Parts: sequence; structure tokens; C-alpha cells
Amino acid sequence: MPVTKRNLPVALICSVALMSMVAGCGKTPDSPTESNDATLSGPNAKPGMVASDGKLVLPIVAGRPGAVYFTVRNDGAEPVTLAGVHVSGAAKAEMHQSNGGTMAKVDSLPIDPGASMVFAPGGLHVMVFDVSPDLKPGGKAELTLTFSDGDKLSMPLQVEALGSDTGGGGMSHEGMDHGSMEGMHH
Repeated sequence: MPVTKRNLPVALICSVALMSMVAGCGKTPDSPTESNDATLSGPNAKPGMVASDGKLVLPIVAGRPGAVYFTVRNDGAEPVTLAGVHVSGAAKAEMHQSNGGTMAKVDSLPIDPGASMVFAPGGLHVMVFDVSPDLKPGGKAELTLTFSDGDKLSMPLQVEALGSDTGGGGMSHEGMDHGSMEGMHH
């Protein structure tokens, strides 16, 4: 059953348990939950940057793109620019922005000190292409954010099926077709 753009998910991100990686500064998130296992990032972590709420939503139809949602926060004193994304188990990942029923690729994203950027359905998100069949709901993947200065920040992603109800807030989006959206023919 085809789904139109007006039926796209608006609040799918609410269904994920909070997960985070903490940048090399060793800070913990402002609002930890019982499922938030804060972990220090590795030596390549971008100082002052914190990423949380990571999930990869698999496509319903093999060969279609999936989507990644998360939040990234700049706890540093200087502005940073998010310049790229990589998702383990996907051949290609791109930042995109949905706005008024259209979608466009985002090449870079400035993040001011103290600011958070939320990647969620209906706004900023990461599209993943050629997703490995080895990624299954309930599994894990990894998102690596690359900044304009070459620093990186990695975080775990909970892998979910579209419309899954992990965390109690899932929504059903049967038939969602990212391939028919403007800008999605890669």
C-alpha cells in the first residue's frame, strides 16, 4: 500500500531507549536514564561533543534506504561543523533535511557552543543506503560523526524495524517509501 509524504513519521525517535557516548572530556549527559550507559569515547573523539539517542531504522523493502536518528550536543567552547557521517553495515550514509514535503542533502552542519542538533523524522536525519542484510532488529550498529577538523565521535545505534515498538512509543509506518521522495534517487 503506497504511503504519501503527508503520512511520514513525525515522532518515531520517541521509541528508543537513551544511549550515549561521551566525548573525551568525560562529561555525562544532562538527563541520564536507567538505560543510559554513558561511555567515554575513544582517542579519536571530538572534545566537547556528546551524542545520544542513536537508532537505525531498517527499510521495509530490501534495497531501499534506512534512516538514522540521534542527538548531538556541543558542550565545547567553540563552534564546530559536522562534515560527514558513516554507519557500519551501510555502503553509504548522508545527512538530509526534510522541509515542507521535500528532502535535500546536507553537506555540513554548524553546531554552536551549547547547541544541540536533533536528527529526527520530519527534519534532520541520516539516510543509509545499501544496508547489509546482517543488520537485524534488536542488533547494534555504529554511527561515526566526522567534523570539519577531522575529529570524530562514534556512538552505538540500536537497530530497529520500521514500525517496531521497542521502548513503547513506536508507530506503524507500513509501506513508507523513501525511494519515491524527491532527492532519494541515488
